[in-house]
Amino acid sequence: MNLFQRLQGIFFSPQPTLKGVTEKPVWVDALVVLLVLIGLFSFLTAPYLQKDSLQIMKDNVRMQERLGEENYNRMIDRLENPSQSMVILQTFGIIPVSFLVGLLFSSLIILVMGRFTSTEGKYVQVFAVLLHANFVDKILGNALRLILVFTRKSVMQTTTSLALFFPRLEVTSSAYLVLTQFDFFQLWLFGLLGFGLSQVLKIELKRALVISYAFWLLKSLLYIALGLIRMRYM
Repeated sequence: MNLFQRLQGIFFSPQPTLKGVTEKPVWVDALVVLLVLIGLFSFLTAPYLQKDSLQIMKDNVRMQERLGEENYNRMIDRLENPSQSMVILQTFGIIPVSFLVGLLFSSLIILVMGRFTSTEGKYVQVFAVLLHANFVDKILGNALRLILVFTRKSVMQTTTSLALFFPRLEVTSSAYLVLTQFDFFQLWLFGLLGFGLSQVLKIELKRALVISYAFWLLKSLLYIALGLIRMRYM
């Protein structure tokens, strides 16, 4: 299957598509597309994220006490007048590379989890399946998020998760942080990953879905913990 067939298949016929990816784990073209789209999404939303960050940081007494007035003012100045080269470096360099590192590490953890139920499957197969499952989140999900960002003029107030049904929640609250982990496109992604893992590990679909959503739970708990630490620091 070529890239277009795989892209179309993930949305309309995921099981045979992921089976094909498992049998022939191609991933280079899919990875390039995702990295470019992630960089583009980050670049287009960067001005709104900068505005959100500035709004949170301004008049933040605790942060000012931690950093000292001089360092605090310097940080505010960087947020108000960001370097264009730094914006490009972050959006087309740091963020896509971080995504790639996360994929590589996640594939390893998922394979280790799969080893508790099966001796079948290779790392490259897990990586290819996880990469293609990300199409739904990084293409369709980010397309919808981009529309919402342009509409709301904010990144932090934009979500495609359960938090969408609680508009009065503060984006810096722990409840909002927890609800954002239940992102509809992420849940779809890990459902597709379960289909792929059943082919990779040669196990029944139910067991594969348990592995997939167990990893999602671990990832979500880690994000929640890091978010709580960040909020406490701020």
